[in-house]
Amino acid sequence: MSNQARVKNRAPAPIQISAEQILREAAERQEQHIIDPVVKIHDAEEYQSHLRDRRKHFEDNIRYRREHIGNWVKYARFEEENREFERARSVFERALEVEVRNPELWLRYAELEMRNEFINRARNVLDRAVQLLPRVDFLWYKYVYMEEMVGDVPKCRAVFDRWMDWMPDDNAWMSYARFEGRCGHWDQAKDIMKRYANAYPSSKSFMRFAKWAEYEAKDVDLARTVYESALVELEPEESRQARVFGRFAAFEERQGEYERARVIYKHATKLLHLGQEGTQPPGEEEVSKWEQEKRNELYKAYISFEKKRGDKAGIEDIVITSQRAEYEKRVHADPQDYDAWFEYAKMEEENEIEGVDNTSKVREVYERAIANVPPSMEEKQLWKRYIYLWIYYALYEELQQHDLDRASKIYDACIDLIPHSKFSFSKIWINAAKLHIRRKDLVSARNFSERLLACAERRGSLPNILL
Repeated sequence: MSNQARVKNRAPAPIQISAEQILREAAERQEQHIIDPVVKIHDAEEYQSHLRDRRKHFEDNIRYRREHIGNWVKYARFEEENREFERARSVFERALEVEVRNPELWLRYAELEMRNEFINRARNVLDRAVQLLPRVDFLWYKYVYMEEMVGDVPKCRAVFDRWMDWMPDDNAWMSYARFEGRCGHWDQAKDIMKRYANAYPSSKSFMRFAKWAEYEAKDVDLARTVYESALVELEPEESRQARVFGRFAAFEERQGEYERARVIYKHATKLLHLGQEGTQPPGEEEVSKWEQEKRNELYKAYISFEKKRGDKAGIEDIVITSQRAEYEKRVHADPQDYDAWFEYAKMEEENEIEGVDNTSKVREVYERAIANVPPSMEEKQLWKRYIYLWIYYALYEELQQHDLDRASKIYDACIDLIPHSKFSFSKIWINAAKLHIRRKDLVSARNFSERLLACAERRGSLPNILL
C-alpha cells in the first residue's frame, strides 16, 4: 500500500487563487527597503575618513561601469553637497572625456554651476555645450533662460541670435519673439516673427505669426496682413488648406468684420469645393483624409456663420454653391454627359428666378455645354440630346431674357454646326422659322427659307431634311 495520501475530494476549491494574486501578495508582504544608516561624524578626522570611503565607493563604481553617466552625476552631486566644487567640476570634466556628446551630462554640469551662482562658469559650460551640440534645443533654452533670469538682456539676445543662425524649430522662434515682448521691444519682436515666416514659408508658420500678432502683440492690422499674405505668397498646396481659410474667417468674425468673413468663406467654398465629399478642384491632387475633414469642418462653420450673421439668401447661396460644385465634378469627369449640363443650367436658371441676377453664369454654362460637340459626325443618335442644349439655350434667351436677336443667332450657329449632308433635325428648323415670324423680320425669314431650300436641294428633297 502506498504511503502517499490519497486525494479524497477532487472538486474545485470554492475560491480560486491565480498566479498573479500570489505574486501580488508576495510583493506586498516583502519587508520594506532597508534605509542606509545615518552616519554620525564627531570630528574632522572622521569626516575626512567618511569622504575617503565614499569617494572610493564612487571610484569603484566608475571603474566598474565607466560609460554609465549616472555614476558620474552621483559622484559630482556628492562633492557638491560637501561644498567641494573643484572636485565636482573635475568629476564632470572626466565624465566629458568619456562621453563628450551627451547633452544630459552638459546640462547637469551647467545646473551645478547655476545652483551655486557661478554664473560666468555656467556661461562657459553652456557656451561649450552649444558649440559642440548646436542642434540640441534644451541646451539653448537653458542658456537663454539663465541670461534672462540674471537680467542680462543684451547677452540673452546675442544667444538667441546665435541660435537662430542654426534655423531651429518653430518654438525657438516663438520663444525669441516672446522674450522681446516681455522686454517691451515689440518692433524687434515683429521683425523676428517676419524672419521666422520667411525662413519657414508654410501655413503653420503664417498661422502662428498671425495668432501671435492678434493675441500677444495686439496688432490687428498686422494679423490681417499675415493672413492675406498666406493666401497670396504661399504655394498652392499650402495656401489652399482649409485651416488657413477657417482661421482667417474666424479672425475677421472676432473683429466684427462680418462682410470680410463672408467673402473669405465664399472664396474658400468656390476654391475648395466645400460641402462635397471627395471633390477637389481640377488639377489638384487627391487630398488627405485629415484635409477633407478640415474642409467639412470649414463648410459647417460657414453654415453656422450664415445662420448667426446672415439671412435666408446667404444660406441658400451656400446650398447653391455646393450643388454647383457637384455639377462641376460631373461635367469635368464626362464633358459629354448632357443630362448633367441640363441639370446644371436648370439649377442656375432657378437661382436667377428667385431674384439673383445670374444671367452671365447661365450663359456661361450653356456656352460650355454646347462647346462639347459629339465625337462622331456620322451617328445621329449621339446628337439628339446635344441638339436640345441649343434649343434650351435659345428658349432661355427668348423667354427669360427677351433677347430675340441673341436667340436667332443661337439657332443660326446650331444650323451651321449640324452636318446636313449626313442628317438634320426638324426641330431646329421649325423653331428657328417660328422665331423669325415672332420677330416680324421678313428679310431674315426669306433668307432662312433660301437656306432651307438649298439644304433640301443638296439632300434631294425637303422631307428628307426634316428627319
